[in-house]
Amino acid sequence: METKQDIDVETAASILKLLGDKTRLTMVKIMAEHECCVCEFVALFEMSQPAISQHLRKLKDSGIVKESRKGQWIFYSLNPMHPYYSFVTTIISELPSQQYKLEELEVQGKRISCD
Repeated sequence: METKQDIDVETAASILKLLGDKTRLTMVKIMAEHECCVCEFVALFEMSQPAISQHLRKLKDSGIVKESRKGQWIFYSLNPMHPYYSFVTTIISELPSQQYKLEELEVQGKRISCD
């Protein structure tokens, strides 16, 4: 359900600024393939929960990321209904897969540790 819309320079600059942070860019790449919980990002990036939550808030406020609740946990994923979803996916399509990071978490027993 991808929507496509022409993008102006100002909007593109805003999205690029948001994705210009290495942590957020990596998060978006991961969320394009898997939905993740805050606790997984905390383990992946070895950052505090408040720091991860701030990154997710910025992505969610922009609409690039959506959240879904499963019980008491909130999971985040890329939002295919975002008007500039195709722009975002074009950017991240050139990035290497981050699947290995999730596999490392699984080996460490930290993947979806919020179940």
